[in-house]
Amino acid sequence: MEGRDLLGIAQTGTGKTAAFALPILHRLAANPKPAPRKGCRVLVLSPTRELASQIAESFRAYGRHLGISVAVVFGGVGHRPQIQALSRGVDVLVAAPGRLLDLMDQRACDISGTEVFVLDEADQMLDLGFVKPIRRVVSHLSHRRQNLFFSATMPNEISGLANELLNEPVKVAVTPVATTAERVSQRVILIETTKKRALLAELLAAPDMGRTLVFTRTKRGADRVARHLEGGGTKVAAIHGNKSQRQREMALEDFKHGRINVLVATDIAARGIDVDLVTHVVNYELPEVPEAYVHRIGRTARAGASGTAISLCDAAERELLRGIERVTRQTIPHEDRRNDPNIVADKTPAHRNDGQPMNGARRGGPQRQNGSARNGSGSNRNGSTRNGGDRRRNERPAEHAERAGERTEAQRNARPPRARTDDTRGQRTAPNGHRPHKPREDRGRGDGETGARNTNGSGLQHVGFLARSTRGGDARPRKQGFGSRPNRDTRPSRDAG
Repeated sequence: MEGRDLLGIAQTGTGKTAAFALPILHRLAANPKPAPRKGCRVLVLSPTRELASQIAESFRAYGRHLGISVAVVFGGVGHRPQIQALSRGVDVLVAAPGRLLDLMDQRACDISGTEVFVLDEADQMLDLGFVKPIRRVVSHLSHRRQNLFFSATMPNEISGLANELLNEPVKVAVTPVATTAERVSQRVILIETTKKRALLAELLAAPDMGRTLVFTRTKRGADRVARHLEGGGTKVAAIHGNKSQRQREMALEDFKHGRINVLVATDIAARGIDVDLVTHVVNYELPEVPEAYVHRIGRTARAGASGTAISLCDAAERELLRGIERVTRQTIPHEDRRNDPNIVADKTPAHRNDGQPMNGARRGGPQRQNGSARNGSGSNRNGSTRNGGDRRRNERPAEHAERAGERTEAQRNARPPRARTDDTRGQRTAPNGHRPHKPREDRGRGDGETGARNTNGSGLQHVGFLARSTRGGDARPRKQGFGSRPNRDTRPSRDAG
């Protein structure tokens, strides 16, 4: 309210959006004036499209009777509606950095008259992927602005970078950094990687599992989990960066209105998405950044409610689990479900982050091993056939050699007879014994001349004009016989006689 810079840190679900939206609306209402053309009075940057839409809706709801104009700008949609919304200026502009810079490069947006600059989810916005865009945006802002930074986590290196952009900020920390909500019941289930899908389906089949968010690390992983659950009859949708804006909005609307029970998402949905009555959060894969765990489980137990967070951890993720416990300063209860006979392992081979199989098999075909076939009939390393064939696991090498010998003999007998070569003439002879016709220039000539020309090393003597040019000066002059055309040199001239 005094106009000083602020750095606020609080748990997820404690109302950080209202903490900066209400004072800003009070300031705008107390000092009403027209917004600058193609600009705004308040600029709010958010890391994701969903969070930007949610912040804009909060401003509209809180300032419903104040006559405040609000616009939202992010990628994935057309430029023209956003340019038209900014043409006359708006009071509050909520934007993603990428699209905002695009509009600034097109001279469709001017933020030099901004009075208040808000950076929501400051730790992620100031991370490596957003440092340069943020610095470009800040360079176009007025030096007399007020800066407000809010986040649930603030690592030391990110805090130092925020101090460079803030001018003597007031730090307000409601709870210690990276503190999880108290009303979230957390537990970890130790399980093999191949049994995660079966365990997830078992957890979702429980009657107490209501509206559930499932988090994965990769976009491909989110699609695979969603297809697996949908095949089991679960109403599910996936949301990640590869989805179009329309698909993401429809998935969120279906999840908010209860048309689907499970939403599989990457960390794109872990930042500031406020969905009512989310009872469970399942970490299908633990995040590589420990602070992201706080944001994930913060999607439940919001506004004083209670919730449950379940994390599935395999052997390769034990180090990530220790990092999460170290950052959150707590020990999460463990439950060991490894070697559980009631959980059937998934026969689909595990995949890496880029979609390639973990066993090194090439995409587009099965891996050959132990003499198995290449195209669909060979067996995998577990001994089961890929396309339903029932080949035996162990075949004796002698049988392979015998069958290979039979195929070789059969192929040898099936080959057509090769054309034999006449040693005396150096020409191939057809199987019926007939020799091919000579070229036109060799008709009526002796074989000795042809053989002599073949020994010159030129293989093009039978080809058109090249054949005549190879004779050169060695060719004998044409004989003046009966019926032959006389040479020009022997023709009598008109002056003679």
